[in-house]
Amino acid sequence: MQVAVSPDVVVLFAVLAQALFAAGLLWAARHNRMPNRFLALLLLAIALWVLDGFFRVANIYGQNPDWYFLPIYYSFAFGPLLYFYVQSLVNHDFRPRSAQLWHFGPVLVQAGLYWWLRFQPYPFRLWFWEHVHRPYTYRLEFVGTWLSLVVYLICCLRLLGRYRRWLADNFSETSQLRLYWLRSLLLVLALVSGQWLAEVVLREFFDVYYIYDYSTWLLGGVVLLIGFVGLRQADMRTVHFVAAPAELPPAAAQPAPPRREPDVAAPAVTEPRAVAAADPAVLERLRRALEDEQLYLNPTLTLAELSAHTGLAPRLISFTVNTGFGRPFNEVVNHYRVEAVKRRLVQPAEVARLTLLGIALECGFNSKTTFNRIFKQFTGVAPSDYRPRPDPADARA
Repeated sequence: MQVAVSPDVVVLFAVLAQALFAAGLLWAARHNRMPNRFLALLLLAIALWVLDGFFRVANIYGQNPDWYFLPIYYSFAFGPLLYFYVQSLVNHDFRPRSAQLWHFGPVLVQAGLYWWLRFQPYPFRLWFWEHVHRPYTYRLEFVGTWLSLVVYLICCLRLLGRYRRWLADNFSETSQLRLYWLRSLLLVLALVSGQWLAEVVLREFFDVYYIYDYSTWLLGGVVLLIGFVGLRQADMRTVHFVAAPAELPPAAAQPAPPRREPDVAAPAVTEPRAVAAADPAVLERLRRALEDEQLYLNPTLTLAELSAHTGLAPRLISFTVNTGFGRPFNEVVNHYRVEAVKRRLVQPAEVARLTLLGIALECGFNSKTTFNRIFKQFTGVAPSDYRPRPDPADARA
């Protein structure tokens, strides 16, 4: 068998080699073990789709028609593997349950069909291609994969959005945990889905078959993206996000007053529910922990650590912080850090002793990038451009 060397063949071969290498590294990675293995399986499933494109552009199918219907199509696994990856990445305790295996039912049927066809004689496979697969099952597979990917992409984006809102209420340092790259991956897959839809339209309405096969190249780009940034994901073992319906705040969880039946002659009037206020004692305890005991100096302070320190329930702290301070947890902690930096900047001895970054690190920031971003967020100017006002007490002296 001869493989015709061309730019397309070389690029697809490089993509496949990189996919195998990256999948092996992901599978063996020590941190984020479960999510990385879901990602490795997704990488291999996409690579097998790309392999089909490689066989076509390299004319391998043309030289050996018996290779048709190799069991290399597992496209119905794209969506579920991506969804399970996101779930396990944002929740270190996530373990797939047997009740969730139905997500992989379509790909098991898909794989079973191709494995069964692989052991059939070539004349039967040729007949199946001409009379069943091309007019019916291939269309079902192609459109079904597109629909499955779109549905799971929506689920992933919604889950990621809820996670990022939860993150702000539970972690003071979120730069390594916000999963910007994952959002980019989901948007790239959304682009692939759009191209996929275009291919469906071209084939179904214009009878253009395998001429505009851009989805293979876009999926090849996805493989490169996963291989490049998937291995660089920060350790997520401290993250335990569980998507759940919103619950009433602790202060609102009080017995409701007896319900008065409306008078027959008058319509019932529904009064608006009063917004629960933060408990002043709890608010004061949190203020002392952050301001007097200076817990904000811990660069990786989390809601769970604040809960352990104060003895207050995490839900109670979250509700009190958002209601009493009017900001999510990470903004409250970073506000204390920024104010500490500003206080240090008006002290000549501190400015002479430390650099700006040194002051930031002593005030609870853990990197220059994070410090610059958060300081500008709170003050409107970069740290290097900030001009502190002198302390009135120092001026009188």
